[in-house]
Amino acid sequence: QVQLVESGGGLVQTGASLRLSCAASGGTFSSYAMAWFRHAPGKEREFVAAIRWSSGNTYYADPVKGRFTISRDNANNTAYLRVSSLKPEDTAVYYCAGRIGSDIYTLPKNYGDWGQGTQVIVSS
Repeated sequence: QVQLVESGGGLVQTGASLRLSCAASGGTFSSYAMAWFRHAPGKEREFVAAIRWSSGNTYYADPVKGRFTISRDNANNTAYLRVSSLKPEDTAVYYCAGRIGSDIYTLPKNYGDWGQGTQVIVSS
């Protein structure tokens, strides 16, 4: 049973940066894909970024390209999301999600492993 635990959220001002972490345990990640989603009040859960664990190939949603960076640390089974130049519209609960296999999907239904989420609030 894979467990994902996020951390690193907080209350920041517009333009600030944060590094979100997602620690994975309980599985093997040689063929695994991990993604970050966010869920803002009144909106559907939204794809943010994803990474293939084995190759490190990354994918981003258009609204965050150039501002967010996804990465992973193989030795520590941890994925990161560096969020920069934050805007109030980035305010949301950020979730990491994972799936076995290397395919990348942007819909939440394609991911079977989920963390509990970490809150990011950006004040104007």
